[in-house]
Amino acid sequence: MTDRRILTRRAFLIGGATTVVGAGAAAWWAADRFLIPHVEVTSVSQAEEESGTAASSGTTATVDGDAMAADSSGADVSIETVTTGSGSDTVTHYVAHVTLDDPTALRSAFAQDQFGENITQLVSEMAEAHGAVFAVNGDYYGFRDTGIEVRNGVAYRDAGAREGLALYRDGHAEIYDETATTAQALVDAGVWTTLSFGPALVRDGAAIDGVDEVEVDTNFGNHSIQGEQPRTAIGVVDATHLVFVVVDGRDEGYSRGATLPELAEIMVGLGAQTAYNLDGGGSSEMWFDGEVVNRPSNGGERATSDILYIGGAS
Repeated sequence: MTDRRILTRRAFLIGGATTVVGAGAAAWWAADRFLIPHVEVTSVSQAEEESGTAASSGTTATVDGDAMAADSSGADVSIETVTTGSGSDTVTHYVAHVTLDDPTALRSAFAQDQFGENITQLVSEMAEAHGAVFAVNGDYYGFRDTGIEVRNGVAYRDAGAREGLALYRDGHAEIYDETATTAQALVDAGVWTTLSFGPALVRDGAAIDGVDEVEVDTNFGNHSIQGEQPRTAIGVVDATHLVFVVVDGRDEGYSRGATLPELAEIMVGLGAQTAYNLDGGGSSEMWFDGEVVNRPSNGGERATSDILYIGGAS
């Protein structure tokens, strides 16, 4: 009996130690994968200067028809609030119509002016740091280590994994298979910016079937993008006309959120010929003229890895 108890106790202790070690390793892996910053490019601004794509533009902007700011920027932004339904079926979303003289006036910025994993910053902070007048959250590229990331004409990541969106310097957009090309090939073909999240919502002016079955990521820690959720989407009406939509959600009586098919129909209704779903949930945010326009579901801004923005006065 004594020996058996001792052996049982020793087995328990050894097993417990193994469990602790295993749990510690898992915790370290999770922290390293999702929390600890991994900087790959220490100065994005420098990278853009060296490639000749540094920003220099401003914006004319209005909200619901009221002029907010103006200069000789070559871009115009107007924002409207749309509410449909009632009670628990209420959906509130914000639409930004952006008209550009030059398609490359739509720019991207990375958190902390660095590129890598788990580097985050508030949308408002990134926007203000780059003199933006308008911004939305991007694809939260830093949450994953896959996807093709070309921003402002510079290739940062070449790890094709999903269906991406390519925005070209001439203003046209293409939904493409990341696994069938490379980041450099896209840059050489005239791509200005790519986004890697999805799914694609609209192609050739029509809603794409099957978006209610797509999952972007399946690794540990991810949540389904399906159901009624806060959403962010970008749409291309023509070479100089973009539309951005942010749908609020998880707030009964104010906005339940939208399904992906509903989001696709919103984009079609706005005239988008191509539209693409960006990161959503608590990340969904529209920022304009120094203020957060929507009501993020977290109760405030969530730090994310990147934004799309229109510059203010240069």
